[in-house]
Amino acid sequence: MIISWNTTQACNINCIHCYRDAGTKRSDELTTAEGKTLLSQIAKAGFKIMILSGGEPLLRPDIYELISHAKSVGLRPVIGTNGMLITPEVAQKLKQAGLACAGISLDSGDKSRHDWFRGQQGAWEKTLAGIKACREEGLAFQIHTTVLTWNRQEVTDITDFAVELGAVAHHIFFLVPTGRGKNIEETTLKTAEYEALLERILDKQRQVPIELKPTCAPQFMRLAKQRNMSMRFTKGCLAGTSYCVILPNGDVQPCPYLPVTAGNVRLTGFDEVWKDSPLFHKLRYQPLSGACGRCGYDDICGGCRARAYYYADGDFLAEEPWCSCK
Repeated sequence: MIISWNTTQACNINCIHCYRDAGTKRSDELTTAEGKTLLSQIAKAGFKIMILSGGEPLLRPDIYELISHAKSVGLRPVIGTNGMLITPEVAQKLKQAGLACAGISLDSGDKSRHDWFRGQQGAWEKTLAGIKACREEGLAFQIHTTVLTWNRQEVTDITDFAVELGAVAHHIFFLVPTGRGKNIEETTLKTAEYEALLERILDKQRQVPIELKPTCAPQFMRLAKQRNMSMRFTKGCLAGTSYCVILPNGDVQPCPYLPVTAGNVRLTGFDEVWKDSPLFHKLRYQPLSGACGRCGYDDICGGCRARAYYYADGDFLAEEPWCSCK
């Protein structure tokens, strides 16, 4: 099981698509002590992979202490970062704290396009410097790419670049319109482009030695099954079943892109929220509607619940709108 904690709303850049609408630190973010309690409760609930993200998690002064505590309670700590703050010293401290892997965002092989998307000139160069620092420290890293219509053609080229850089994986995020992402909804991939890219990613997986993982595109599991490709993943959409996210203020959501709340860890222990929340019970046990309820792949795909929520007026059990199984 895997879980994310948006450790802070603060960020050092202003990405056009940011699902958290990050920028300024919230006044009600969880403290170090509350964070440690949360991490212990997450381990108690049976989670294994702990993603510390933001905003930009490296803006939290206590991030190394939180990483160390996560590892001490049996979690595998990783971070999601833009990489721009990773100096050689930071990479060393992350490794010493026990970080297993850094997920670093890189959205284009073209410096100007990446900088535009990330809202800061020079972002690409600083990110590459952060990647170099991780590589030279021997800290594992993977590349994260958010895909839209403007960069869809270069996704597998970025995979080749990730291999060249020494990444252990390339995770490709299909944008769901949340946060500032709502402002660029028209650039999200729709059915034909969506599935064509998934086919290309699966083709590429046969050619490269690193893991490729489409995210918020659960149909990749159906396509892999139709190709008789073995995958280490069990299901496409994990929201509320074997994945969830904690927001900076302690609210618990099924995923970062599905803005419905299951509880708050300041009011109820996370392990109790995970076990007893009526919202999570709906996602785990209530049948899906529309095409997602009758396609026959709901056990391995499940459709993107966040995308269903956005396009079906808040019905997170509705069908995935951009799937060809209709």
